[in-house]
Amino acid sequence: MILDLAPWLENSRWQTVPISFLARQGTGHTPSRQHPEYWENCTIPWITLADVWQLRDGTRHTVTETKEKISLLGLAHSAAVVHPKGTVILSRTASVGFSGIMGADMATSQDFATWTCGPKLLPRFLLHALRAMAPDLKRLAAGSTHKTIYMPDIERLRIPVPALEEQRRIADFLDAETAHIDRLSALRSKQVELVGERASSLIAGRVEELASVNGWIRLKRGLRSIEQGWSPQCHDIEAGVDECAVLKTSAVSSGVFRGEQHKLLPPELEPDLRYLVRDGDLLMTRGSGSPRLVGVAAVADTKGRKLLLSDLLYRLRLHPGWSSTFVASVLASSPVRSRMRLLMRGQSGQTIKLRAEDIREISIPRLAVDDQSGWAKEVDRVRAEANALMRSLERSIELLEERRRAVVTAAVTGELDVTTAGRGSFV
Repeated sequence: MILDLAPWLENSRWQTVPISFLARQGTGHTPSRQHPEYWENCTIPWITLADVWQLRDGTRHTVTETKEKISLLGLAHSAAVVHPKGTVILSRTASVGFSGIMGADMATSQDFATWTCGPKLLPRFLLHALRAMAPDLKRLAAGSTHKTIYMPDIERLRIPVPALEEQRRIADFLDAETAHIDRLSALRSKQVELVGERASSLIAGRVEELASVNGWIRLKRGLRSIEQGWSPQCHDIEAGVDECAVLKTSAVSSGVFRGEQHKLLPPELEPDLRYLVRDGDLLMTRGSGSPRLVGVAAVADTKGRKLLLSDLLYRLRLHPGWSSTFVASVLASSPVRSRMRLLMRGQSGQTIKLRAEDIREISIPRLAVDDQSGWAKEVDRVRAEANALMRSLERSIELLEERRRAVVTAAVTGELDVTTAGRGSFV
């Protein structure tokens, strides 16, 4: 039942009906790649999952540009169709639940459901209703590899149906109200960025001061060994508390360890415990398409999870007395990162790597072993204060998003009377 999917629809002042009663439902297709002639003289805008980025944050309503186009010949030899401007789209595969409106006549891949609205349904009202339903749609998605909302479930989707003029008032109100909330959210995001930049600047100053007094030293002086991880075939889903998982590269990001960034090791595959990550291990990213994501280090805190080192990460074992937190802190600083980039191999857009022998040549500020932990604690204090403020700002962004969804659901169901509601009064 659709009310099981979106129980808030029960509160609608208006009757709910299947979208297909008010709009022509469709989808798309991909012309065969085995026929190069289908991909010549491509002129028809073709929406694919590569275009979903435009819709992810919900601030853009209309898709006017597509990464790819298809040809008239490809169209004629596939199940793809050209939908008219104003058609509403919903991503239903992999990136599930993102919606928008076609800004021109366009085709789509099979990863989208489409609705071309009839005279009793306003595309902008349908768009807001679908966006209110986005969290519910993600729960509906099924599949172990790529999450998908199957077409029979798409056909069951219902929306409230006020009179057309009421739909227009609701859409106008929500366009203005959500834009106001989005502006506030963007300001909060900018504050998060500025707090992070200030903390990085303070830490960079401490590193430069330390190096100016004590000079630089090669990291190999403190390194005992460098170990590369494992590369088993894993499921891209989160592991349970007692299940074994392999860390992703994103587990080491911006000098912070994120143990939740992992892939589930299949239960039939015996874990290689040589690669078991332990609390206090110093981990470093090995390669990426972006230099800023290469050579990033963090100290592991597994929180009791069974996590394995992947082949995309290194484990750096230090000599006794050397502080992993000190090394991770200085490796994250801009003065050390600028020196590190000179050692990276590869070009942007391709895989950029740091080899084990390159890591040994990284220069870090010299500091007596006995002083490393104290220095790292002071830097951690600066970073912790910044992180606490950033978390507070990020929570305010989450609350704004919750308010945004609440306003949209209340408006499309008629719980909120938009004719009397004041603009900007819901944040």
